[in-house]
Amino acid sequence: METLTFEVVGFHETYHAILGSPSYTKFMVIPNYTYLKLKMPGPRRVITIDTSFQRAYECEVECCEHAMAIIASKELAAIREVVVEEAPDPKQSVGSFEPIERAKEVLIDPATPRAKWCN
Repeated sequence: METLTFEVVGFHETYHAILGSPSYTKFMVIPNYTYLKLKMPGPRRVITIDTSFQRAYECEVECCEHAMAIIASKELAAIREVVVEEAPDPKQSVGSFEPIERAKEVLIDPATPRAKWCN
């Protein structure tokens, strides 16, 4: 049994622990990233910790979804700071729908009389 001193980082992540080179050295661990295996000496034989490629893929997808959710929540918080919290008054007139003075009518289908397409 060994004591492992580590730092707790204040960010949201899908990993439960990230072991670095000092931990690998202390426990005499050999990581193999190609085969997704971690081997270390045990009391009677070599201890092998492994996973499947399917599980590694699922973890990667989960990590990406988690990262996207964090980014979206931060963007939403930034938008909420900028947007006014008051709802617009529906009775207040914003403007009219009258055309401007320089606007001119253009018939889309000259064969159709004006009275027919205005209704």
